[in-house]
Amino acid sequence: MNVGLVPRDDAFVHINPYPVAHPAAPPSADPRFFERYWNVWHDDTGDLLLAVGGTCYPALGRVESYAIVNFRGDHRSVRSYRPLSSDPADLAVGPIRPTIVDGLRRWRHTLEHGEWGCSYELEWIDTRRPTYGAAWGPEPPPGAGERQVTAGFETFGQVRGWVRIGDTRIDWSPGLAHGTRDRHWGVGRGVGGPALNGGRAHRPGWKGGIWIDLHDVGLWGKKLLYGFDDPRPGHGAVRGIERRLRFEPDTHLFVEGLIDLTFDDGRRRSLHLRRLGNQTAFMCCGFYGGTPDKGLHPGEYGGPERTEWDQFDVTDSRVRLALRGLDEHHCVVTDGDHVTTGILQPVEPDVYEACLAGKPGWSLW
Repeated sequence: MNVGLVPRDDAFVHINPYPVAHPAAPPSADPRFFERYWNVWHDDTGDLLLAVGGTCYPALGRVESYAIVNFRGDHRSVRSYRPLSSDPADLAVGPIRPTIVDGLRRWRHTLEHGEWGCSYELEWIDTRRPTYGAAWGPEPPPGAGERQVTAGFETFGQVRGWVRIGDTRIDWSPGLAHGTRDRHWGVGRGVGGPALNGGRAHRPGWKGGIWIDLHDVGLWGKKLLYGFDDPRPGHGAVRGIERRLRFEPDTHLFVEGLIDLTFDDGRRRSLHLRRLGNQTAFMCCGFYGGTPDKGLHPGEYGGPERTEWDQFDVTDSRVRLALRGLDEHHCVVTDGDHVTTGILQPVEPDVYEACLAGKPGWSLW
């Protein structure tokens, strides 16, 4: 049965990997079940990049959020934790306070001022039509818990409001900033750290992640997202990707690349990507792969409410090397006669190693 999304699917109300309109199914019994929101926002100048997210773990009774702000290489992160409340609409964790204004269309995001030295008040508006999808992992061995699955939707949009870093305030009026978001829920993805995953730390992310809103379609990994008024149903797909990439010699972080795409209708597109300065959101600061200070993985902290923060100068290659892992690189993207900006999300140094080895679809440039 093909069941579509409804505005309530933006809320943290799921009990299994299906949309809320799906016929009743038993709730997940796996303690690794999660609900997550994730966002990346950026300008087109290469000055300011934000990655913001939060996750609820109903069975573990925990909620956590993070906000990463990179302003010209000044990389600041706030992470906050609290016990689960009885109100699924309450997404606030410490100073990080998102609000769903209009499901599947509009959110409001706030980071309150504190000793971390950054804050924001932003409004997000979806511009691409979300469609439900699920990625199921292999069947687990006996006694290993439920089959892992990441379900939910993705979209692109516009963001407006203000961001403050130190003594600098940046105002994003309509049209100056954009980005992407997803709303996922499911089982697994390393939730709870090694203790809930057979003693193993989960390797975060997909090394081929790419999130770019092109002029006619949104490229979200291997999905093609259409506008709300587009007559094409559902979403399209990318059938083939060939990558030729360049890297920093000392850190093996992405610098520049050519990406050739084959769409499901046979059309081919070639994109040129170039990283904008040191505008990278290092996602270890958002729990992916373990936080820089304590090595905490998603859902691993179960203590009392607390907020922590860090600040890094990522213009220093030694700092970038220490932080690398799942990384969100802000890139200028040339698509024929069109130029925009978007995000390349590799797992590093895995991508460099894939290119060096000449694995299918990967090569050095």
